[in-house]
Amino acid sequence: MAITAAQVKELREMTAAGMMDAKKALVETDGDMEAAVDWLRTKGLAKAAKKSGRTAAEGLVAVAVDGGKGVAVEVNSETDFVAKNAEFQEMVGKVAQTALSVDDVEALGGADLGGKTVSETITDKIATIGENMSLRRMASVEGESVVTYVHNAATAGMGQIGVLVAMTGGNEAFGKQVAMHIAAANPASLSADDLDPAVVAKERQVQIDIARESGKPEQVIEKMIEGRMKKFLAEVTLLGQAFVVNPDLTVEKAAEEAGARITGFVRLQVGEGIEKETEDFAAEVAKAAQG
Repeated sequence: MAITAAQVKELREMTAAGMMDAKKALVETDGDMEAAVDWLRTKGLAKAAKKSGRTAAEGLVAVAVDGGKGVAVEVNSETDFVAKNAEFQEMVGKVAQTALSVDDVEALGGADLGGKTVSETITDKIATIGENMSLRRMASVEGESVVTYVHNAATAGMGQIGVLVAMTGGNEAFGKQVAMHIAAANPASLSADDLDPAVVAKERQVQIDIARESGKPEQVIEKMIEGRMKKFLAEVTLLGQAFVVNPDLTVEKAAEEAGARITGFVRLQVGEGIEKETEDFAAEVAKAAQG
Protein backbone atom coordinates (compact mmCIF):
# COMPACT_ATOMS: atom_id res chain seq x y z
CA MET A 1 0.00 0.00 0.00
CA ALA A 2 1.02 3.62 -0.53
CA ILE A 3 2.41 5.32 2.56
CA THR A 4 1.39 8.97 2.96
CA ALA A 5 3.44 11.83 4.32
CA ALA A 6 0.80 12.28 7.05
CA GLN A 7 1.36 8.71 8.26
CA VAL A 8 5.12 9.21 8.36
CA LYS A 9 4.64 12.46 10.28
CA GLU A 10 2.31 10.79 12.80
CA LEU A 11 4.73 7.92 13.41
CA ARG A 12 7.66 10.30 13.84
CA GLU A 13 5.69 12.30 16.41
CA MET A 14 4.87 9.09 18.29
CA THR A 15 8.40 7.70 18.32
CA ALA A 16 10.72 10.60 17.35
CA ALA A 17 12.29 8.20 14.85
CA GLY A 18 14.01 9.53 11.74
CA MET A 19 11.92 10.20 8.63
CA MET A 20 13.42 7.37 6.57
CA ASP A 21 13.18 4.95 9.50
CA ALA A 22 9.52 5.85 10.04
CA LYS A 23 8.70 5.40 6.37
CA LYS A 24 10.47 2.03 6.25
CA ALA A 25 8.61 0.85 9.35
CA LEU A 26 5.27 1.71 7.75
CA VAL A 27 6.22 -0.03 4.51
CA GLU A 28 7.31 -3.13 6.39
CA THR A 29 4.02 -3.25 8.34
CA ASP A 30 1.63 -2.27 5.52
CA GLY A 31 0.79 1.04 7.19
CA ASP A 32 -0.26 -0.47 10.55
CA MET A 33 0.73 2.29 12.99
CA GLU A 34 0.93 0.13 16.12
CA ALA A 35 2.90 -2.55 14.29
CA ALA A 36 5.19 0.14 12.92
CA VAL A 37 5.90 1.38 16.45
CA ASP A 38 6.75 -2.16 17.50
CA TRP A 39 8.92 -2.61 14.41
CA LEU A 40 10.92 0.49 15.34
CA ARG A 41 11.26 -0.73 18.90
CA THR A 42 12.56 -4.14 17.81
CA LYS A 43 15.13 -2.43 15.62
CA GLY A 44 16.22 -0.21 18.53
CA LEU A 45 15.22 2.92 16.62
CA ALA A 46 12.37 4.06 18.83
CA LYS A 47 14.60 3.57 21.86
CA ALA A 48 17.26 5.68 20.19
CA ALA A 49 14.76 8.38 19.40
CA LYS A 50 13.71 8.69 23.05
CA LYS A 51 17.24 9.86 23.78
CA SER A 52 17.00 12.72 21.29
CA GLY A 53 16.00 15.22 23.96
CA ARG A 54 19.26 14.82 25.82
CA THR A 55 21.94 17.42 25.24
CA ALA A 56 24.79 16.08 23.13
CA ALA A 57 27.62 18.53 23.77
CA GLU A 58 30.61 16.19 23.91
CA GLY A 59 32.01 14.07 21.08
CA LEU A 60 34.75 14.51 18.51
CA VAL A 61 35.95 16.70 15.68
CA ALA A 62 37.55 14.68 12.89
CA VAL A 63 39.66 16.00 10.03
CA ALA A 64 40.39 14.49 6.63
CA VAL A 65 42.31 15.63 3.56
CA ASP A 66 42.26 14.53 -0.07
CA GLY A 67 44.62 16.42 -2.35
CA GLY A 68 43.87 20.12 -2.05
CA LYS A 69 40.64 19.73 -0.06
CA GLY A 70 40.33 19.37 3.69
CA VAL A 71 37.24 18.84 5.84
CA ALA A 72 36.50 19.01 9.55
CA VAL A 73 33.37 17.35 10.96
CA GLU A 74 31.84 17.54 14.44
CA VAL A 75 29.81 14.58 15.71
CA ASN A 76 28.42 15.05 19.20
CA SER A 77 27.62 12.62 22.00
CA GLU A 78 26.28 13.10 25.52
CA THR A 79 29.49 12.20 27.37
CA ASP A 80 33.21 12.28 26.72
CA PHE A 81 33.21 8.60 27.70
CA VAL A 82 31.60 7.80 24.34
CA ALA A 83 34.22 9.92 22.58
CA LYS A 84 36.78 7.37 23.83
CA ASN A 85 34.72 4.47 22.45
CA ALA A 86 36.53 2.76 19.54
CA GLU A 87 33.23 2.01 17.79
CA PHE A 88 32.18 5.67 17.94
CA GLN A 89 35.63 6.81 16.77
CA GLU A 90 35.52 4.44 13.80
CA MET A 91 32.14 5.84 12.76
CA VAL A 92 33.28 9.47 13.09
CA GLY A 93 36.37 8.73 10.98
CA LYS A 94 34.18 7.26 8.22
CA VAL A 95 31.84 10.26 8.39
CA ALA A 96 34.82 12.60 7.91
CA GLN A 97 36.01 10.64 4.87
CA THR A 98 32.51 10.78 3.42
CA ALA A 99 32.46 14.56 3.96
CA LEU A 100 35.25 14.96 1.37
CA SER A 101 32.69 14.25 -1.36
CA VAL A 102 29.98 16.73 -0.28
CA ASP A 103 29.67 20.48 0.18
CA ASP A 104 27.69 20.95 3.40
CA VAL A 105 26.36 19.19 6.48
CA GLU A 106 22.88 18.70 5.03
CA ALA A 107 24.33 16.83 2.05
CA LEU A 108 26.58 14.89 4.42
CA GLY A 109 23.61 13.66 6.44
CA GLY A 110 22.08 12.17 3.31
CA ALA A 111 25.33 10.82 1.84
CA ASP A 112 25.88 7.09 1.47
CA LEU A 113 28.00 5.35 4.08
CA GLY A 114 28.19 1.61 3.51
CA GLY A 115 24.66 1.27 2.16
CA LYS A 116 22.97 3.60 4.65
CA THR A 117 22.94 7.36 4.89
CA VAL A 118 25.22 9.04 7.39
CA SER A 119 22.14 10.08 9.41
CA GLU A 120 20.85 6.50 9.50
CA THR A 121 24.29 5.24 10.52
CA ILE A 122 24.35 7.65 13.46
CA THR A 123 20.80 6.63 14.46
CA ASP A 124 21.87 2.99 14.48
CA LYS A 125 24.86 3.87 16.65
CA ILE A 126 22.59 5.66 19.14
CA ALA A 127 20.69 2.42 19.56
CA THR A 128 23.78 0.26 20.05
CA ILE A 129 25.83 2.60 22.25
CA GLY A 130 22.88 4.03 24.17
CA GLU A 131 23.57 7.77 24.03
CA ASN A 132 22.12 10.57 21.98
CA MET A 133 24.41 11.63 19.13
CA SER A 134 24.18 14.22 16.38
CA LEU A 135 25.97 15.27 13.23
CA ARG A 136 26.34 18.93 14.10
CA ARG A 137 28.44 20.65 11.45
CA MET A 138 31.20 20.42 8.89
CA ALA A 139 33.53 22.94 7.29
CA SER A 140 36.01 22.70 4.46
CA VAL A 141 38.90 24.54 2.82
CA GLU A 142 40.67 24.14 -0.48
CA GLY A 143 44.13 25.23 -1.50
CA GLU A 144 47.40 24.24 -3.08
CA SER A 145 48.03 22.29 0.11
CA VAL A 146 45.99 21.66 3.26
CA VAL A 147 47.62 20.89 6.62
CA THR A 148 45.73 19.53 9.63
CA TYR A 149 46.18 19.60 13.38
CA VAL A 150 44.10 17.96 16.11
CA HIS A 151 44.33 19.16 19.71
CA ASN A 152 43.64 16.74 22.59
CA ALA A 153 43.56 13.87 20.12
CA ALA A 154 41.47 10.84 21.11
CA THR A 155 42.96 8.88 18.23
CA ALA A 156 44.57 9.68 14.88
CA GLY A 157 42.76 12.50 13.06
CA MET A 158 40.17 13.35 15.70
CA GLY A 159 39.95 15.09 19.05
CA GLN A 160 38.55 18.13 20.85
CA ILE A 161 39.76 20.76 18.37
CA GLY A 162 40.31 20.21 14.66
CA VAL A 163 42.17 22.74 12.49
CA LEU A 164 42.72 22.95 8.73
CA VAL A 165 45.11 25.41 7.09
CA ALA A 166 45.09 26.03 3.34
CA MET A 167 48.16 27.66 1.85
CA THR A 168 50.37 28.07 -1.18
CA GLY A 169 54.11 27.58 -0.88
CA GLY A 170 55.82 26.90 2.41
CA ASN A 171 56.03 23.38 3.82
CA GLU A 172 54.06 21.05 6.05
CA ALA A 173 56.11 21.87 9.15
CA PHE A 174 55.26 25.58 8.88
CA GLY A 175 51.63 24.76 8.13
CA LYS A 176 51.49 22.63 11.27
CA GLN A 177 52.85 25.53 13.35
CA VAL A 178 50.16 27.81 11.95
CA ALA A 179 47.49 25.20 12.66
CA MET A 180 48.68 24.91 16.27
CA HIS A 181 48.61 28.70 16.53
CA ILE A 182 44.99 28.72 15.31
CA ALA A 183 44.03 26.06 17.85
CA ALA A 184 45.48 28.20 20.66
CA ALA A 185 44.59 31.73 19.51
CA ASN A 186 41.17 31.05 17.93
CA PRO A 187 41.19 33.89 15.37
CA ALA A 188 37.81 35.15 14.18
CA SER A 189 38.86 35.46 10.53
CA LEU A 190 41.81 35.28 8.17
CA SER A 191 42.14 39.03 7.71
CA ALA A 192 40.29 42.27 8.40
CA ASP A 193 38.61 41.99 4.99
CA ASP A 194 37.02 38.67 6.03
CA LEU A 195 35.78 39.81 9.42
CA ASP A 196 32.02 40.13 9.93
CA PRO A 197 31.17 43.85 9.42
CA ALA A 198 28.70 43.64 12.32
CA VAL A 199 31.52 42.59 14.66
CA VAL A 200 33.68 45.50 13.48
CA ALA A 201 30.81 47.99 13.83
CA LYS A 202 29.98 46.79 17.33
CA GLU A 203 33.59 47.07 18.49
CA ARG A 204 33.93 50.53 16.94
CA GLN A 205 30.84 51.73 18.81
CA VAL A 206 32.23 50.36 22.08
CA GLN A 207 35.51 52.19 21.49
CA ILE A 208 33.66 55.42 20.60
CA ASP A 209 31.71 55.23 23.87
CA ILE A 210 34.87 54.54 25.88
CA ALA A 211 36.78 57.35 24.20
CA ARG A 212 34.02 59.90 24.73
CA GLU A 213 33.93 59.06 28.43
CA SER A 214 37.46 60.49 28.57
CA GLY A 215 36.17 63.99 27.78
CA LYS A 216 38.99 64.64 25.33
CA PRO A 217 38.58 66.76 22.15
CA GLU A 218 36.88 65.11 19.17
CA GLN A 219 40.05 65.06 17.02
CA VAL A 220 41.93 63.28 19.80
CA ILE A 221 39.04 60.85 20.23
CA GLU A 222 39.17 59.96 16.52
CA LYS A 223 42.86 59.07 16.79
CA MET A 224 42.19 57.03 19.93
CA ILE A 225 39.45 55.07 18.17
CA GLU A 226 41.55 54.36 15.08
CA GLY A 227 44.47 53.17 17.22
CA ARG A 228 42.27 50.89 19.30
CA MET A 229 40.51 49.47 16.23
CA LYS A 230 43.87 48.69 14.64
CA LYS A 231 44.87 46.84 17.82
CA PHE A 232 41.53 44.99 17.90
CA LEU A 233 41.85 43.81 14.28
CA ALA A 234 45.40 42.61 14.95
CA GLU A 235 44.17 40.57 17.91
CA VAL A 236 41.23 38.84 16.19
CA THR A 237 42.53 38.20 12.65
CA LEU A 238 44.92 35.34 11.95
CA LEU A 239 47.30 37.29 9.72
CA GLY A 240 47.47 40.17 12.20
CA GLN A 241 48.08 38.10 15.34
CA ALA A 242 51.49 37.72 16.94
CA PHE A 243 52.76 34.27 15.91
CA VAL A 244 52.88 31.97 18.94
CA VAL A 245 56.10 30.40 17.70
CA ASN A 246 57.79 33.82 17.43
CA PRO A 247 55.74 36.65 18.97
CA ASP A 248 58.07 39.22 17.39
CA LEU A 249 56.43 38.41 14.04
CA THR A 250 52.84 38.53 12.91
CA VAL A 251 51.52 35.34 11.33
CA GLU A 252 51.48 37.15 7.99
CA LYS A 253 55.15 38.14 8.32
CA ALA A 254 56.11 34.64 9.47
CA ALA A 255 54.38 33.22 6.40
CA GLU A 256 56.29 35.57 4.14
CA GLU A 257 59.59 34.47 5.69
CA ALA A 258 58.56 30.82 5.22
CA GLY A 259 57.73 31.42 1.55
CA ALA A 260 54.06 30.70 2.17
CA ARG A 261 50.73 32.44 1.72
CA ILE A 262 47.87 31.38 3.96
CA THR A 263 44.64 31.34 1.95
CA GLY A 264 42.12 29.97 4.44
CA PHE A 265 41.56 28.08 7.66
CA VAL A 266 38.94 26.17 9.64
CA ARG A 267 38.81 25.67 13.40
CA LEU A 268 36.10 23.51 15.00
CA GLN A 269 35.94 22.81 18.71
CA VAL A 270 33.65 20.21 20.24
CA GLY A 271 30.57 21.73 21.85
CA GLU A 272 31.24 25.35 20.83
CA GLY A 273 28.10 27.36 21.42
CA ILE A 274 26.06 24.49 22.88
CA GLU A 275 24.39 25.32 26.17
CA LYS A 276 25.06 22.35 28.40
CA GLU A 277 22.55 21.17 30.95
CA THR A 278 23.85 21.14 34.51
CA GLU A 279 22.54 19.39 37.58
CA ASP A 280 23.76 19.40 41.14
CA PHE A 281 25.16 16.09 42.35
CA ALA A 282 22.22 15.35 44.66
CA ALA A 283 19.72 15.81 41.82
CA GLU A 284 21.79 13.58 39.57
CA VAL A 285 21.85 10.78 42.17
CA ALA A 286 18.12 11.16 42.79
CA LYS A 287 17.40 10.84 39.07
CA ALA A 288 19.57 7.74 38.83
CA ALA A 289 17.78 6.18 41.82
CA GLN A 290 14.43 6.71 40.13
CA GLY A 291 15.65 4.75 37.09
